[in-house]
Amino acid sequence: MGFASMADRNAIEAEMPWEQRDVPKTMFGVLSRTAGKFPDRPAVSYQIFSGPKDKAETLRWDQLLDRVTRAANLFRSLGVGESDVVAYVLPNCNETTVALLGAMVAGIANPINPLLEPEQIASILRETKAKVVVTLKPFPKTDVAQKVHEACRHAPGVQTVLEVDLNRYLTPPKQWIVPLLRPKLQGAGHVDVKNFNRECAKQPKTLQFEDVQKDRVAAYFHTGGTTGMPKVAQHTYSGMIYNGWLGHRLLFSEQDNIICPLPLFHVFACHVILMASLASGAHVVFPTPQGYRGEGVFDNFWKLIERWKITFVITVPTALSALMQRPVNADVSTVKTAFSGSAPLPLELFRRFEEATGVTIVEGYGLTEATCLVSVNPTEGLKKVGSTGIPLPYTQVRILKTVEGSPVDCGVDEVGEICVSNPGVYAGKTYTEADKNRDLYHHGTFLRTGDLGRLDAEGYLWITGRAKDLIIRGGHNIDPAEIEEALLGHPAVAFAGAIGQPDAHSGELPCAYVELVGGATVSEEELLEYARVHVHERAAQPKHMTILDALPKTAVGKVFKPDLRKLAITRVYNDALEQADCPARVVAVVDDKKRGLVAQLAANGADDAQVSAVLGDFTRPWEWQTD
Repeated sequence: MGFASMADRNAIEAEMPWEQRDVPKTMFGVLSRTAGKFPDRPAVSYQIFSGPKDKAETLRWDQLLDRVTRAANLFRSLGVGESDVVAYVLPNCNETTVALLGAMVAGIANPINPLLEPEQIASILRETKAKVVVTLKPFPKTDVAQKVHEACRHAPGVQTVLEVDLNRYLTPPKQWIVPLLRPKLQGAGHVDVKNFNRECAKQPKTLQFEDVQKDRVAAYFHTGGTTGMPKVAQHTYSGMIYNGWLGHRLLFSEQDNIICPLPLFHVFACHVILMASLASGAHVVFPTPQGYRGEGVFDNFWKLIERWKITFVITVPTALSALMQRPVNADVSTVKTAFSGSAPLPLELFRRFEEATGVTIVEGYGLTEATCLVSVNPTEGLKKVGSTGIPLPYTQVRILKTVEGSPVDCGVDEVGEICVSNPGVYAGKTYTEADKNRDLYHHGTFLRTGDLGRLDAEGYLWITGRAKDLIIRGGHNIDPAEIEEALLGHPAVAFAGAIGQPDAHSGELPCAYVELVGGATVSEEELLEYARVHVHERAAQPKHMTILDALPKTAVGKVFKPDLRKLAITRVYNDALEQADCPARVVAVVDDKKRGLVAQLAANGADDAQVSAVLGDFTRPWEWQTD
């Protein structure tokens, strides 16, 4: 297990080609093999509350195989074939794991973020042509069921909704109270609503159809979506099994206990962790429906590690920052490594975590479009903090730039676009929409990630920014990472997000949004002055600073820049309108599939000519808000 250098990584590849490795061809094959090896060992555990002594449910490997088999049989009985889709809109719970795996055995699984709005959920259901949706039964303090039923009203292809009732995870008296508080739902009309667990229990515990031994698309994962509705990426058995094999080969064995407070609609939890668990027999613990966002998870985190004797911590930089604001108040000596992804890790945060816990963080890099994993810092060798490590076995990374219309390899440490080819890249068919795959590859098989980075002399990959996140000031490209890293050096700053705000003269000017460390006080003017000193490129120094109570973040802890752009557009346009004595005001900024972010205005007595005279020089479009 493990590797320490590029030489070790190359040696793993040299053992044999990926296609000749002894790995099962299907997800049911992977699960069956592991359940056969370790039937009595724990597979997945879940607790709805975060306390170290709260009720928890553990499924052994033989029990997980039984549940997944019944779920797959249920989906087939509802008309789901190999090319049909089972969507699920669920927080984390054991049923989420069962639904994911059962859907991939019977057809195509389509995890959907339960934080999305009904129109976005409906759009994904229509795009994937989902037949079955697994979601929550109405439950206090969550509107997931209500949103899904509303979405299904606008997704005529959905035939069946299967409900998961979280009440079974509770204990009296809460278990008695929930039925009294359960919200009432307006039906989705054409949809047949059934109880997921009850229907699964009726099914045989042996697979009632052939598990065809061939590679195929078995999952659809929607991307975060910076503009318009999210795009849908296609994942094959071979890509997911490759990700699982990497986890087993390099990190996990059946003796490991992994804590994963990340959502099971995202590739990090599903492919990097759950698939690796399936391949290795490792035990995964999912605390609370919302993971890191769950009530009390950060406060109880170290005690949960002690409870479950955790050996691997799965995390993201935003969660690490929150954990470092709390004392390590339990025995964490069982932890071998913390694995961090989703965003670059600031050096200072790495040091603070290692000093507080004695645990080393390993950074990695992956993306939905490549099924997930691309590179990781060596588990046993030199870790270059701030880099995302060495490309994983059977993964080729090239840094390419366009010269006279053709892709050309960059030199050592030269920044260009990160392009990836590995068994997780479904070349030519990354997205369900064919139009989205145009110009997405170089040399036929190298996925253009849209990330900017460089490879150093020892083969370590460094991400320097996001191509689409570049701030373009009068034709001058500014990397927002330079601004963010400088601001994160201020002791009062916990998180920073830099974007380009609209400017009538330069197109964009850099601005920044920050979230402060708990209890810290600093003014926006002080932070602007700090940036003027520490952002060395004058053009990159932010022209505006806003302190927010909390930066908007994705479910896996990335700063969600589309929301920051919406705030900036609203502020800049309204300032311009006010200075021009034009009564119109921006009341919303919406995602348009073709135009990107569009400002919607209330007229307040203004007309087209008045607004155009003020906003006509800005690049972002505007329109009147309609009822």
